[in-house]
Amino acid sequence: MKSILRDIVQHTHGLGVIDTIKVSGTDAATTIYGLATDLSMVLNARFKTPHPDFLGVTGMPNLSKLSTILGIPEYAEGANIKITRDREKPEVMTGVHFENAAGDFKNDYRFLGQLAVDKTFKKMANFTGAKWNVEITPTVANIQRLKFMASANSDQTTFVAKTEDGALKFYFGDAASHAGNFIFDNNVSGVLTKAWSWPTKVFIDILSLPGNKTLKISDQGSAMITVDSGIIDYDYMIPAFSK
Repeated sequence: MKSILRDIVQHTHGLGVIDTIKVSGTDAATTIYGLATDLSMVLNARFKTPHPDFLGVTGMPNLSKLSTILGIPEYAEGANIKITRDREKPEVMTGVHFENAAGDFKNDYRFLGQLAVDKTFKKMANFTGAKWNVEITPTVANIQRLKFMASANSDQTTFVAKTEDGALKFYFGDAASHAGNFIFDNNVSGVLTKAWSWPTKVFIDILSLPGNKTLKISDQGSAMITVDSGIIDYDYMIPAFSK
């Protein structure tokens, strides 16, 4: 359970803009949903294998607190960490109980009640899909080049993605000011016809997460970065800005 919770926290709270998520579990699937507080991204994630401890629907708030508890050395080895449930309504998850190996150091992290979950997530709708014009697998070198270019153009908060002669290129700034561009991927089969602008920090933060990554970009003005952590597949939907 500790490795799962760490994985979730790292791929949500670790981005600095998601501090509450919704977790839904059935025998067929365990899913996570979240929305960045600045509306810069929507998260839809799914466990590779349904997890029986997460059966039901709940909300995990204040992920910063959960992160702090997970980092306490008392829980480093031999800790008992488990999902708790309501005694009278066992279908309702109530939180996570932490207890060190000696049993003399305990913490309880509380989940949201059903009413709070409904209120918090009532306006959030799942992404229904898009036509992806470009799909690539970013390499470590690709991502590092993006970081270098972002550093050289630190006054620019967005970049433009274009396809040219089978390559995906990212453009920063414009001809009237400091500007730069580079090839992010040399082997692209699709074509982008619209010059959407994308939030640089959001892309870099997600691409810096641990796990295997896939980047998809649509001419409809949306991008999706999928991060496979080995435990959970995280889909980060990113809206574009019109140029």
